[in-house]
Amino acid sequence: MIVCPECGGEMKFDRRQNMYVCMECGLAMTRHELYQSREQLMKEIYGEERNKNDYKKEYLKWWLSKKE
Repeated sequence: MIVCPECGGEMKFDRRQNMYVCMECGLAMTRHELYQSREQLMKEIYGEERNKNDYKKEYLKWWLSKKE
């Protein structure tokens, strides 16, 4: 399921418009705009200096420590 960056509603692909449209708020975005929006959100959440691999490693380390 693709989630709307504005309201959190479900987004569906509209073939006529060639865009993803939110079923809740009506926001319409192209695939490229949706990708850019997600990348911006990830940067805001995780910061510029850290990448996804750092968080995956930290999570794996935490998860393995709980198994001991």
